[in-house]
Amino acid sequence: MKKIALIFSLVLLALPVAAKEERVAGPDGRLVVTVSDEGGKPTYSVTYDGVAFVAPSPLGLKADIGDFTAGLALTGFAREAVADDYSVPTIKASTVHYRANRGVFSFAKDGKPAIDIIFQVSANDIAFRYKIYPPKPDTKVCVITEEATGYKFPDGTTSFLSPMMGPMSGFARTTPSYETDYRADEPLGKNGDGHGYVFPALFRNGNDGWVLLSETGVNGTYCGGRLIGNADGSYRLAFPMPEEIGGNGTSTVGLAIPGCTPWRTLTVARDLKPIVETTVAWDVVEPQYEASQVYEPSRGSWSWILKMDSNTTYPVQLQYIDFSAAMGWETILVDALWDTQIGRENMEKLAAYAKEKGVRLFVWYNSNGYWNDAPQGPRNIMNRSVTRRAEMAWLQKLGVKGIKVDFFGSDKQVMLQLYEDILVDANEYGLQCVFHGCTLPRGWERMYPNFASAEAVVASENLYFGQYRCDREAFSATLHPFIRNTVAAMDFGGSTLNKVYNPFNDTARRGSIRRTSDVFALATAVLFQSYVQHFAMTPENLTDAPAWAVDFMKEVPTKWDEVKFIDGYPGQFVVLARRAGDKWYYVGINASAESRTVEVDLPAGAYTLYSDTVEPATAKAARKLHGKKAPLTLEPRQTTAATFLGARESRTHKGGAVKVTIPCNGGFVIVQ
Repeated sequence: MKKIALIFSLVLLALPVAAKEERVAGPDGRLVVTVSDEGGKPTYSVTYDGVAFVAPSPLGLKADIGDFTAGLALTGFAREAVADDYSVPTIKASTVHYRANRGVFSFAKDGKPAIDIIFQVSANDIAFRYKIYPPKPDTKVCVITEEATGYKFPDGTTSFLSPMMGPMSGFARTTPSYETDYRADEPLGKNGDGHGYVFPALFRNGNDGWVLLSETGVNGTYCGGRLIGNADGSYRLAFPMPEEIGGNGTSTVGLAIPGCTPWRTLTVARDLKPIVETTVAWDVVEPQYEASQVYEPSRGSWSWILKMDSNTTYPVQLQYIDFSAAMGWETILVDALWDTQIGRENMEKLAAYAKEKGVRLFVWYNSNGYWNDAPQGPRNIMNRSVTRRAEMAWLQKLGVKGIKVDFFGSDKQVMLQLYEDILVDANEYGLQCVFHGCTLPRGWERMYPNFASAEAVVASENLYFGQYRCDREAFSATLHPFIRNTVAAMDFGGSTLNKVYNPFNDTARRGSIRRTSDVFALATAVLFQSYVQHFAMTPENLTDAPAWAVDFMKEVPTKWDEVKFIDGYPGQFVVLARRAGDKWYYVGINASAESRTVEVDLPAGAYTLYSDTVEPATAKAARKLHGKKAPLTLEPRQTTAATFLGARESRTHKGGAVKVTIPCNGGFVIVQ
């Protein structure tokens, strides 16, 4: 009998252990995450209305204290409701009501607690992160060498991705800086230019919907991630490249334990409305410190975008202070090289003159310590606490409103700590921060109250530098509301009313020709969300641009209370609305080869419409170029230098749909 029992026990040991799985759904039950330990490997999958959006994909991480990607068992599960009502003035919606369900999936290894994988699921958003436990009571820290976090999409999915730049390349060895073009509706199975892709990343799940990937809650305790594309169409999260910032700093992560990683986020929807309106980047993070003062929104001018380095001089900056004052704007950005071309004594005079005019300064700095060759100064100030704090004390004395810090070029933990250190010190001295040549802000508006905006996009300077960028301006602009600008403030620095990108606004002189209309420029001032905006306008625009366009730019706000997506497709066109107080701004732009008529539902009452028509001869030339029946395209098409006949008119509406026609490279704005 004992022999039979022994044989039976051996048979049981030979049988595979059944996989355990648990689920957590959003409050309405439509978005569901399933977590499994099949084969000892943690995985997750995502469905919405029963349709697969993410196929079973790997979870876990590897550290010097253990491999938490295999040999794991799902041993515990707890679920609870999450509610958070919060206000952040610097994001797309001033007040947010976040409701989600949290699922904590506990995994053990060798019978001991190893990691928790925490998922929070709301109506359309998923955020998850790892909590790591010490394997021994005296273990207090660990080094995370890689994450297994992956994303496997159904067959037929296409992507809208921006390739990660190579390390220590580009201008003065300042990359990566999140400044490559998005590639729209591409098939899966690629890996950018060999270095993966940046966050955020948008995917179209055939005809079934959309998934937006990003991450949030990244601070000095971790690094920024990127996506590596695999030949099988899957993606995995990767740490920074070792060669970034000259190889200084590790590309791995040191973490105090027990401790948590940042949040990985997915926005999942059957249409694009939840993608544009998502607030997940801020829903799951917490303020890192209290604001030292109330940080107000602002609009301003800057000479550099059209007049470049040589005009960062005292006389030119005086002109721009007068220009900002004439526009009713709050600031002027004094850009690179002020330290040598203006000098500190004259900077004090500029600040005093600006104060008399009701204008304040933003001041540019190079981030550099040891990580770039960019010659623009001031250099070697923002990289060290001792020099940085002395400089900030001087800026505070001058009444400076904020700083713009440029040329970071890495997502390593050591660089994320520098961002945080700059923000913390700046808050102590009452300074707002704008970053350029930088990483994607990951929840920073809520985490750091004096964080105002960041570039992390192919911004307006590239329109100056080449005709190619101008030819595809509308195409790029119709991508940002769905991808880059939906997860963080975007300091684009655009809305120029010059016809050509040179200081003289003269088509007979050298410079890139703007293909878009003046109304397009007005629309992007609303379309691109940023709490602080410095527009690419010049003092000459007061007389050489249409008065109705200048008047609009005098009034356009930068603080928004609500956003509503109306219509659009990435790379083709976009129509959305933003509310500031009790006033709504409805805007649209069109990158399609043909004009497009859209409908906007308005309540009864008076409204102002800014709209475009195209001179008939130009329209004929455009049809000749594109073909009479040219299909909608996701590729930018070079157009003729269209003659747009922009206009402003006041109307009264009984309520209901208003039809507006948007020409190629044109736009519209309705203010009600």
